[in-house]
Amino acid sequence: MLRIAQALDTQLREAMQRAFPDVDALLDPQLAPASKPEFGDFQANGALPLAKPFKQAPRHIAGAIVEALQADPAFAALCLEPQIAGPGFINLTIRPERLAAEVSARLGDPRLGVPEVQSDAAVVVDFSSPNIAKEMHVGHLRSTIIGDSLARVLEFRGHRVLRLNHVGDWGTQFGMLITHLKQVAPETLKTADAVDLGDLVAFYREAKKRFDEDEVFQATSREEVVKLQGGDPVSLKAWGLLCDQSRREFQKIYDRLDIRLSERGESFYNPFLASVLIGLKEAGLLVTDDGAECVFLEGVNGKDGKPLPVIVRKSDGGFNYATTDLAAIRYRFALAPEGDGARRVIYVTDAGQANHFAGVFQVAKRAKWIPEHGRLEHVPFGLVQGEDGKKLKTRSGDTVRLRDLLDEAVERAEADLRRRLEEEGRSEDDQFIEHVAGTVGLAAVKYADLSQNRITNYQFSFDRMLALQGNTAPYLLYAVVRIAGIARKGGDLEAEAGMLQFSEPQEWSLVRELLKFDAVIAEVEEELLPNRLCSYLFELSQVFNRFYDQVPVLKAEGQSLRSRLALCRLTADTLKAGLGLLGIATLERM
Repeated sequence: MLRIAQALDTQLREAMQRAFPDVDALLDPQLAPASKPEFGDFQANGALPLAKPFKQAPRHIAGAIVEALQADPAFAALCLEPQIAGPGFINLTIRPERLAAEVSARLGDPRLGVPEVQSDAAVVVDFSSPNIAKEMHVGHLRSTIIGDSLARVLEFRGHRVLRLNHVGDWGTQFGMLITHLKQVAPETLKTADAVDLGDLVAFYREAKKRFDEDEVFQATSREEVVKLQGGDPVSLKAWGLLCDQSRREFQKIYDRLDIRLSERGESFYNPFLASVLIGLKEAGLLVTDDGAECVFLEGVNGKDGKPLPVIVRKSDGGFNYATTDLAAIRYRFALAPEGDGARRVIYVTDAGQANHFAGVFQVAKRAKWIPEHGRLEHVPFGLVQGEDGKKLKTRSGDTVRLRDLLDEAVERAEADLRRRLEEEGRSEDDQFIEHVAGTVGLAAVKYADLSQNRITNYQFSFDRMLALQGNTAPYLLYAVVRIAGIARKGGDLEAEAGMLQFSEPQEWSLVRELLKFDAVIAEVEEELLPNRLCSYLFELSQVFNRFYDQVPVLKAEGQSLRSRLALCRLTADTLKAGLGLLGIATLERM
């Protein structure tokens, strides 16, 4: 109802100006969705804050606004007679024929009424960000699927989205890894396609153990860092082999989760680090403190009461994460060909990095590297916990590998499906079972995460996320399957709707729920909270199920049949589109 709300807001503003022509200030109707269905569709609360400056009762002010509204033919064509309630609220109900026309307009519309933005500027979404030679674990799950969902919503709105994977592919740990590679598998540096590091995690652990215990190895590793940073060809080849091997492992996970990403690791920004220092110096922000070059933050003090620093070059001359992140911000906002030309940059990382990004963002703003109207946003998320409320780990205390978690979700989904088929006396082939179990298992993992407010920790439970009841992926997928069943039973969901007519309360409830989709998408685009979309889809599924259980569809006739089939079709299209924006595939049968 975004388009209707915008038209109504304009009409209310014009009515308020007509009612109070002597007021110079722009008057705000404070239009919002009605708090309860019995109050109509919208509620204008703008009369209440005017009571004091106008020295009038708010109900009197509301009456003047309503009188001006009713003189507007466009308003009369949009709404039924407005009602003044309580101390001065104006309740507004959209005309049934306008609601039916909105439903008809969305049938067959691939955008489902969601307006497309007109902007050439890029939006950067920085997400996932695993580290080379380390396996993706459950901690990467949230960044990966939250970032992907936000990117999908922004793309659907029409933005040019750069999905960037800021991989940890540079830094001191590579001296250790390259030295280990040279010593245990030197043939990989001389023979094409000879690299086979096996379990990269085990390789990393071996190198780390040697680094911690062997002083000679430690010294050689530090020398290797200098060689790498200096562009030594052998060191660069070893580095490239490690990166390629890791990249292949990451891609298996991304393919499985249907995640699209463009890799741009920390190494990409290495040539720009020196210019970060120059830029900060020119801005008068750089201070040398105890041998390190840093920027002291404004309004952020340590325990000693002194401003905290963001160190951009360490006392040994080395750069750090803050330097790389500042170089990335500068590049992303810079216009092409010097940069990405973004006007909105979004970082999806765990909440533990909030202070780091707050400091880096402040430095970038003070250096004036963020253009006018540019937006720099951190999207933090909490921990994935076990059902005991503690950080999710294996029985041995290790971090849960992401591929193991996904495997278990699919295995459990298959066991549930086979049990249900047996109970229902149904027989399906292995291909069907494999496809449904894979779809449901991965959907359950994604939805369980995305349906939570990302800012909080959440407890991971296979039993809860795979349940067919409640706010779960299987419940939503089953609603889509239920509508597909209507088509199989003879309902022509593709028929042209024409003029729709609704008479039952359950029909109107479903109509109103369907028409909220555009406003929900706009809300997620602005607030970057995928759980708002999940809540909407769950509510839509519940409203549809009540409609389907209480109102005959296939047994209806004439215009009623056509109108109810149109509601089924639009519900299916909306659920599929919404789940697609969460990165979740749907099914025709389960």
